[in-house]
Amino acid sequence: MIKAILVFNNHGKPRLTKFYYHYAEDEQQNIIKETFQLISRRDENICNFLEGGSLIGGSDFKLIYRHYATLYFVFCVDSSESELGILDLIQVFVETLDKCFENVCELDIIFHVDKVHNILSEIVMGGMVLETNTSEIITRIEEQAKLEKSEVSTPLYPYSLFWHYAVPYRVSAL
Repeated sequence: MIKAILVFNNHGKPRLTKFYYHYAEDEQQNIIKETFQLISRRDENICNFLEGGSLIGGSDFKLIYRHYATLYFVFCVDSSESELGILDLIQVFVETLDKCFENVCELDIIFHVDKVHNILSEIVMGGMVLETNTSEIITRIEEQAKLEKSEVSTPLYPYSLFWHYAVPYRVSAL
């Protein structure tokens, strides 16, 4: 099961955090800080799997990550998850972001964090993988964008419900 998804830049600033278990705010900050320290020290030609140890609450947790340009994509998972499967999932997430933002960069994640969270929610929910087909994910995101546009174009308060009806008497006469 996926415990957390973290995206941070080369300087350790978190750009996206999603925890699938409740952790106190200071504990979350500690997890982010220690994860960055563990991963940033590793050489580029070393494997992308790392034992999390007591970082997220037990010795059976692993950190699986990929480094793209200026961003680290890190999935904190328990021992039941396949390392190669999670690496593929990171690739699906990045490819989907790339297609939605046309060559995604760090600024896209910063300024469109709601859309990035929507994309992530189409892929992973509650720590479980929902979808890995990028075209299906993009279709759902586009449908969601259409719904949001239609909600924006409709008025917040409907016109009078009785506008089309002829009322035979005045309200003040009641």
